[in-house]
Amino acid sequence: MDLRILGYLIAIAEEGSISAAARRLHLTQPTLTRQLRDLERRLDVALFTREGRGLTPTSAGRVLVDRARSVQAEMRTALDEVRLAAQGLTGRLTVTFSGSGINGPLGEALGRVRRELPRVDLRLEESFNDAEMSDGVLDGRYDIAVQRLPRRDARLATAPWWREPLTLFLPAAHPLAHAAGPAPLASLGQIPLVIWPREVSPHSYDEIHDLCLRAGVTPRIGAEGRTVQTLLALVAAGFGAAVLADSHRALRRVRVAARPLAETSTTLHLVWRAEDPSPLVKRFRAILADSG
Repeated sequence: MDLRILGYLIAIAEEGSISAAARRLHLTQPTLTRQLRDLERRLDVALFTREGRGLTPTSAGRVLVDRARSVQAEMRTALDEVRLAAQGLTGRLTVTFSGSGINGPLGEALGRVRRELPRVDLRLEESFNDAEMSDGVLDGRYDIAVQRLPRRDARLATAPWWREPLTLFLPAAHPLAHAAGPAPLASLGQIPLVIWPREVSPHSYDEIHDLCLRAGVTPRIGAEGRTVQTLLALVAAGFGAAVLADSHRALRRVRVAARPLAETSTTLHLVWRAEDPSPLVKRFRAILADSG
């Protein structure tokens, strides 16, 4: 059934006559009369009865008019949702992020996303593995990643978002913890290191080894941990020092002191599929770029 016919039925029921409904709809009276008769013939039922000079819906007509109003309301809602989706104001968005992001500016930025995009179904997943985050964007598990060390792949688009120092998190009792100013890179050779297992976060593992190479020191591995909380707990227990993004200071682990690591920095990147046309992804990036 043509959706316009439903509008015709509603107009006839509300106006109470063919002539008034035709004026409202900018149709000729014969045209509207013919549309009504054709519909009644197809349904094999009378939809209106004449009372005096007006028309009143029959019991069958009232059912159809009520349904027509519901269909029109649903159609308006659907069209509104389509327009909102086209503007990136509704839909589902799955974001994966690193701990350094959520402990830094990302938490506040996500709060802004929630306020500005209340209709969006925002799904968040923390990850400790940079390679897995990038792979998840590529295979469609995630729409966007906020990560330090994205995979280099022509299918991925990246944009730097937030820059911060790398920091050496030290046992509070260690002599290096009491020196003033940033810790020199050579400090990496003066204390065992608490690091990620390479199979958990190969990019982070390689990053620390590259820093030791720059410093001309051979790293000594004191312990390995699979989460930031575990790494910092091992630092507090005296197993060694951890190299992490400075934003992890927000965790305020007792018996741990933090010193920026001289001549180093790290950047959080926004990572998404290069060919993704999603206006929601674009709007999310714009909000974060404005928050960075």
